[in-house]
Amino acid sequence: MSSTEPTELRHTALDAVHRSLGATMTDFAGWDMPLRYGSERDEHLAVRTKAGLFDLSHMGEITVTGAGAADLLDYALVGNIASVGVGRARYTMICQADGGILDDLIVYRLAETEYMVVANASNAQVVLDALVERSAGFDAEVRDDRDAYALIAVQGPESPGILKSLTDADLDGLKYYAGLPGTVAGVPALIARTGYTGEDGFELFVKPEHAVELWQALAKAGEGVGLVPCGLSCRDTLRLEAGMPLYGHELTTALTPFDAGLGRVVKFEKEGDFVGREALQEAAAKARQNPPRVLVGLIAEGRRVPRAGYAVVAGGQVIGEVTSGAPSPTLGKPIAMAYVDAAHAAPGTEGVGVDIRGTHEPYEVVALPFYKRQK
Repeated sequence: MSSTEPTELRHTALDAVHRSLGATMTDFAGWDMPLRYGSERDEHLAVRTKAGLFDLSHMGEITVTGAGAADLLDYALVGNIASVGVGRARYTMICQADGGILDDLIVYRLAETEYMVVANASNAQVVLDALVERSAGFDAEVRDDRDAYALIAVQGPESPGILKSLTDADLDGLKYYAGLPGTVAGVPALIARTGYTGEDGFELFVKPEHAVELWQALAKAGEGVGLVPCGLSCRDTLRLEAGMPLYGHELTTALTPFDAGLGRVVKFEKEGDFVGREALQEAAAKARQNPPRVLVGLIAEGRRVPRAGYAVVAGGQVIGEVTSGAPSPTLGKPIAMAYVDAAHAAPGTEGVGVDIRGTHEPYEVVALPFYKRQK
């Protein structure tokens, strides 16, 4: 096949289900994924008030096993992975030697010597290659398990009740960022209390051949409480309201975790060296003395929606750049995340605007997140 021909899009195990539901499909990181099924606003609000059902099978699962698995991950990633208990998960990052972010990840410790690293779809190959390369000399095996799993998420305040009706697993005892093996609607699954919406919810890792059966069982169980299928469009507005970063927008190889305001994920106190340690120590010191641009929230005073790449301005000067922007269904106004100069980053800073096609639209600077669920 010549390089000019388009590469074939990958399809999840739920592809036929999405089409039968009339989903609008889109190419996302080489996968044909549902963007929306009907109104993205309705899907968004369903997750905030009831529940939504997502196909996230495009995410990249990488299994790391062996006596040296914890040591490898402590070296390869910035977090203290050896300290994660069995059945627990940790949000972390993998960085380049210069401290630039290759990806943000969730690492699940499935057993004493077995971990599952979940990478973003767009970075899965990069993360896999980096882990394989960094595994040299460690008593550990890195395995590409992207085809071994389908991933279905149920998110929103009604999600615990929906899942309880289909499983005997102890959901009440399952803490945020924990995962346990169980059976859901007769299907073996890793049940994780994680998500990317700002709501309570669960992510279910299952074999691809069980995906349709599980999706249909969840859809049926949620019928009476307002569960709706949800596409990637509302997942983006949900995570934006929750102030959660998206790789390629708030996180890039040009930024360190300290630039992104996420220096807390870097654990210098862990034993041994790790990739990027020296550069990140310098970045941490710089952030303490003279913070670079700061990630803030912006809320529109008008109706025009800011988009990634738009300039943030004050006093006729460019002081930052929008990384993500969208209408917020919860706030009823356009919102954005942006990196702005530290002098303009305090909530309530006056005179800040976004340059939208030549017009400086006024925006209010706020602390992230825009939305926090009531516990």
